[in-house]
Amino acid sequence: MKIGFIGLGNMGGPMAANLAKAGHEVTGFDTADVEIEGVAKAGSATEVASGAQVVITMLPNGAILRAVADEIIPAMEKGAVFLDCSTVDVESARVVAEQAQAAGLEPLDAPVSGGVTGAAAGTLTFMVGGSDMGFAAVKELFDVMGQKAVLCGPSGNGQAAKICNNMILGVTMIATCEAFALADKLGLDRQALFDVVSTSSGYSWSMNAYCPAPGIGPKSPADNGYQPGFAAELMLKDLRLAQQAAEAADADTPMGQAARDLYAQFVENEDGSGRDFSAMLPRFETRSRG
Repeated sequence: MKIGFIGLGNMGGPMAANLAKAGHEVTGFDTADVEIEGVAKAGSATEVASGAQVVITMLPNGAILRAVADEIIPAMEKGAVFLDCSTVDVESARVVAEQAQAAGLEPLDAPVSGGVTGAAAGTLTFMVGGSDMGFAAVKELFDVMGQKAVLCGPSGNGQAAKICNNMILGVTMIATCEAFALADKLGLDRQALFDVVSTSSGYSWSMNAYCPAPGIGPKSPADNGYQPGFAAELMLKDLRLAQQAAEAADADTPMGQAARDLYAQFVENEDGSGRDFSAMLPRFETRSRG
């Protein structure tokens, strides 16, 4: 398949490399001058889009996605798939999808879960919004880049699924960190807490798979000085997107709002910038109730 890939950063670069390794003809463009093994370099986003059967974008935000869409949609061939894997606001995803459809393209919004490690290993999960036809056309690409792809409904629903999932993740990570800090103050051993919660009603991915306490449970960023697997800044971005969507939909999400506010405090006013989102635990360790 002839693929154009725009955005070859920490996520996009490994994804494009995996597609090239699988035998696809991949041409890439990034504003930074990067070299990706197996990926031909283009001089512009328009050059990447011209003649491609599928154009994949992995971009930082909705404003940049809209700008890139304005540039590449006129250059794309009718019937081609515009596959956006960025995490952006739902409104931007739907506006770009309408623009692509009007030009005779198949739009898909397909944000990912799995982080840089998953991108490199080809084990990402894709949450996809768009048509059955578009999903079927690129299913083999999802199989190369990831381990699972779920069609969540029409355009924008991939973004909706991503922000709902990550709102749960942000809330549960905070609760998990609070619980460990409380256990410390109550004299409860961390391993004992893990052994109880990980097999009881407090079970969660934050506890069982990504435990924020060093030396407890499977290896996680906590065991590496909280070097980011999923940066606190990215969690804050997703929680802000969730609250933006909640406001637009008039949805009451007090826990999501509280999580956003806590991560904003952690990243912008404390030492959370550049650390994993599970570094909330050392934050709570040093705090009193007042």
